[in-house]
Amino acid sequence: MDNNLTKRLLWLFGLILVFRIGCSIPTPGVNGQALTELFNAKTAGTVFGLMNMFSGGALASLSILGLGISPYISASIIFQLATIMFPSVERLQKEGEHGRRKITQWTRYATVGIAIVQGFFIASQIEGQVSPITGTPIVEIGGLSFKFMAVLLLTMGAVFTMWIGEQITERGIGNGASIIIFVGIASSLFSGISSLKMSFDNEQINIGGLVFLLLIMVAVIAFIVYMEQGQRRLPIQYTRRVVGQNVYGGQESHLPLKINGAGVIPPIFANTLLLFPATIASFFGEVWQAKINSFLQPSGMMFNILYVVAVVFFTFFYTAVTTNPNDLADNLRKFGGYIPGIRPGKATADHLDGIITKLTFFGAIYLAAVCILPTIIMRFFKVDFYFGGTTLLILVGVALDTMSQLQAHLMSQNYEGFLKSAKLRGRKA
Repeated sequence: MDNNLTKRLLWLFGLILVFRIGCSIPTPGVNGQALTELFNAKTAGTVFGLMNMFSGGALASLSILGLGISPYISASIIFQLATIMFPSVERLQKEGEHGRRKITQWTRYATVGIAIVQGFFIASQIEGQVSPITGTPIVEIGGLSFKFMAVLLLTMGAVFTMWIGEQITERGIGNGASIIIFVGIASSLFSGISSLKMSFDNEQINIGGLVFLLLIMVAVIAFIVYMEQGQRRLPIQYTRRVVGQNVYGGQESHLPLKINGAGVIPPIFANTLLLFPATIASFFGEVWQAKINSFLQPSGMMFNILYVVAVVFFTFFYTAVTTNPNDLADNLRKFGGYIPGIRPGKATADHLDGIITKLTFFGAIYLAAVCILPTIIMRFFKVDFYFGGTTLLILVGVALDTMSQLQAHLMSQNYEGFLKSAKLRGRKA
């Protein structure tokens, strides 16, 4: 392994270690144990539960990194959608490196704003609350000073987490924000494994059912890997151009179109949308929260039907926002490329639109099936074991992306080493 790749891996694991250490540092004046008990009792089936999962449980104890990477992810999605909805932002993005730096700067400012709002909201809600088990106050000394300190620390923690993610992207391996979410989700896997072991010890599931469940898990992971790497490769032919004595073009290539071009964004959007009513109801007392939960119970039939509909809708919506067939057709025409048998221009755009629509349909069905898998497993096996859904898609997707980048680094170093050895042989000759 070359020195450059070793340094990148050391940066990766070192920054992950720093992030996990920060997740264990509590916010002063907050009883972490009492807050965790209240959090587990009142935030199940809410947006805060989803945020806690992404932060690896740091939000439940309100550590200084309790907000995690969620504010940065929210800001990134906002500006990603803004590039489509607002022509001025789209033009800025197409300006090249200068435009991208400007959008990155705006994203950082938006991250700070979102973190301030979330921090103030959380600090206001936990003030005056007590543990539902022991009756211990969560905040020892409340008031304006506590809110200011909590908001300041949580905002600084969100900015520091954003910095860690950017450093992982620049100095480590993989996408920093995705790696942080991966680490947060992976840290909660041990609780799921212990829950499954407890179900086996209590004879809720026998050895045959356990083996069958493990086989299903392996098959599902293999299916997700297959679908995430699946793509339609459209043949592209480039016209030959003669410039002086040189001939350019004439080669064949392909345009890869992924089956799941939307990634994990549709399940996250759908989850947030369906959990939002329960989140709002939790602020108006237990009666309202009980009514909403009875109608939108995450393991209930109505919730899963709406979940599937929302995932399918957001898959088509996000794919339409991020993949424009007209832009693809224009780029092909500018570089002298065309699809054999299809006229350039509008005919190519219509052809691409039809293929993308078909691929999006299969991608939406695939995402919906994986997202309702946890409910099917828990009902069929009658065990409290969450496997599948958004968490599994993120884990597998980030792992595949990181492995591909690691492989690219290895291939690049091997190629450079081959060139160096070739130069040395040439000099000796």
